[in-house]
Amino acid sequence: MDALGPPPGRLISVNVGLPKLVDTGQREVETAIWKHPVEGRVKVRGINLEGDRQADRSVHGGPDKAVYAYALEEVRTWEEELGRELGAGAFGENLTTEGVDVSGAVLGERWRVGTTVLEVVQPRLPCFKLGLRMGDPTFVKRFARASRPGAYLKIVAEGELGAGDAIKVDLDGRPDHGVSVRLVSEAMLVDHGLIARAREAPQLIDSLREQMAELV
Repeated sequence: MDALGPPPGRLISVNVGLPKLVDTGQREVETAIWKHPVEGRVKVRGINLEGDRQADRSVHGGPDKAVYAYALEEVRTWEEELGRELGAGAFGENLTTEGVDVSGAVLGERWRVGTTVLEVVQPRLPCFKLGLRMGDPTFVKRFARASRPGAYLKIVAEGELGAGDAIKVDLDGRPDHGVSVRLVSEAMLVDHGLIARAREAPQLIDSLREQMAELV
């Protein structure tokens, strides 16, 4: 690493999707986890990317889950483990990244992508809809145990972004608490003994603090 720091990551794909009905075999559920790559510049404003929506705002979306990012490196690991191609958007992510440790990002870390500024807020805590997307209801537990959660981000500065944009992590402004989205995920889903450590992050949102309090 030179004096200029590490090179920026890169946005491989921007993926959006709208809610649709999916047959579970027992009932129909509405979900927007099916995301597909789009070309050109995409506006990022409010609590969404242009052309993207969530089906159930009580558990998905909102200011603290406006944008979901997942690393291409982790997609490739899943492809190796599952023995099949997944591709961009397979995990319902809006941003497929390369060269950024998304699951290792710390709470409060900020990224500049295109003309936007995004802030890391929390990990993905999987629900049954991820199992629907992957065609395997047991995948939810497998995803939790793998500790490759990806990161939800909030929109700090609206703008636009597109595939090929650099992802510049603000290293100077990165919080020093060291609590990553991976650690939060593990604390909630794998090892409750990590909860005390996770709660040391001032940026841990109240809803997660409340859930952690119930777990202990």
